[in-house]
Amino acid sequence: MRNPENTTLPNRRAVLQALPAIAAAVALPAAAQTGARPYPASPVRVIVPHPAGGPADLIARVAATELGKGLNQSFFVENRPGGGSLIGAAAVAQAKPDGETLLVNASVHVIYPAMFKQMNFDVIRDFTPVTQLTTVPLVLMVNPQLPVKNVRELIAYAKANPGKLSFGSSGNGGAQHLAAELFKQMTGTYMVHIPYRGAAPALTDLMGGQVQVMFDSMTSSLQHIRSGKLRALAVTSLQRSSLLPDAPTVAESGVPGYTLANWYGIWAPKNTPPEIANRIAAEIARTFRTPEMSAQLRNSGSEIVASTPEEFAKFCLSEKEKWANIVTRSGAKLD
Repeated sequence: MRNPENTTLPNRRAVLQALPAIAAAVALPAAAQTGARPYPASPVRVIVPHPAGGPADLIARVAATELGKGLNQSFFVENRPGGGSLIGAAAVAQAKPDGETLLVNASVHVIYPAMFKQMNFDVIRDFTPVTQLTTVPLVLMVNPQLPVKNVRELIAYAKANPGKLSFGSSGNGGAQHLAAELFKQMTGTYMVHIPYRGAAPALTDLMGGQVQVMFDSMTSSLQHIRSGKLRALAVTSLQRSSLLPDAPTVAESGVPGYTLANWYGIWAPKNTPPEIANRIAAEIARTFRTPEMSAQLRNSGSEIVASTPEEFAKFCLSEKEKWANIVTRSGAKLD
């Protein structure tokens, strides 16, 4: 007669032998058990549709550095200017929705439809909003050789010399362009628009005297103002900036009701999984709100936002409508 205990011995041995594999399977992350790739599994491209050195490029490099640290992967910035900054944005719209191609752009992203009759992407439907990074007031600046010391003198000079002044911008349809167009419309002045492929080359020509006037983000222009290479006349925010306490607002300088701000955000291609967008947004919020990073960004003229994807999606819709109204009111047209 067979010993009953012997019939269970092979089963017991099989279970004991299988225990290490069972334990390993239990310890695996859910993503590995389901076959999904952890994010980010590969280096992430952060496309900036503007040249290096401009405000969008600067904030993109800060974001890429912090995301790389927090998510243990390389986030590298790729500058793809051209086509009024449409080329770089289109590249992201056409990329795979895996979170490994991101767009960092300014508010110009939602201004496109009001400025361009034909576009090969939709600024809302073809992107996944991830987070609004910062908002930045603009500064009205002139070349120091221009004989004006304040906004009223600039208005008087422009009216006395119609068409003699030219203003630079980062490109057609951007906040810098529209800020100047709105200023012209509200003051009854005329200045010639000279669009550049980004803020950096426009600033270079402003300092060189090729153009005389420019509205630009405080992030990229503050150093030149402090060095005396440019003269700040006013800021476009509702209140004066603590970084330029002697510069009044445009509104208090004889243009009541004038206010405008630029902002920067991160988008991913449409259909990017919500968990990826949420993870990026959460990491930005965590790092941007540390005391050290907050101080660094505020000292450059930026106000931290770090919104959720849902908040940013609503903001993009409202901003698209707002900027369309500004375009109509200013009478801005593509040069």
